[in-house]
Amino acid sequence: MKGLLLPLLLLGATTWGWAAPAASQAPDQPSDDISGMYSFLQEGEFVQINVEEGTRLTGFVSRYSDGEKALFLDHFFEKGEIKGRNLSFSTRKVHGVWFDFKGKVERGEAKTRQQEGYFLMHGTLVQYTTDANKVVTAKSREVTFKSFPQDAEDSAPPAKPN
Repeated sequence: MKGLLLPLLLLGATTWGWAAPAASQAPDQPSDDISGMYSFLQEGEFVQINVEEGTRLTGFVSRYSDGEKALFLDHFFEKGEIKGRNLSFSTRKVHGVWFDFKGKVERGEAKTRQQEGYFLMHGTLVQYTTDANKVVTAKSREVTFKSFPQDAEDSAPPAKPN
């Protein structure tokens, strides 16, 4: 009877969801939290992406100004949307410049979140510029932004309450 009890308990645990999740549920799924910092157009510039409640996209682009003085400008998202792996955002205008991005996020070749490029944002970036005569020009380009390495404590799953 004892030899039959253990297999029955294991069968019940897996049937009713008592067993631990299988190790095959790797964090490579598109449903991963893609929140974090990504490279932008120049060295030292970045995009901060925040996915809230799985469907709300917020963040900002932090970049160098185009003027003679090297100022750092933050373009906060005016609109942001994420559906599965597809995302888009539009920034607010700062010093006559704003951005639109439309693309998707994929897993990169990095093995862990502590390495650059664990996630890649591929898509089309449009940079709008307003000149002194209020004429708007648009420059569109295909881009790939790499996720920055995260500290091990930043990428650890949140602790479950007891």
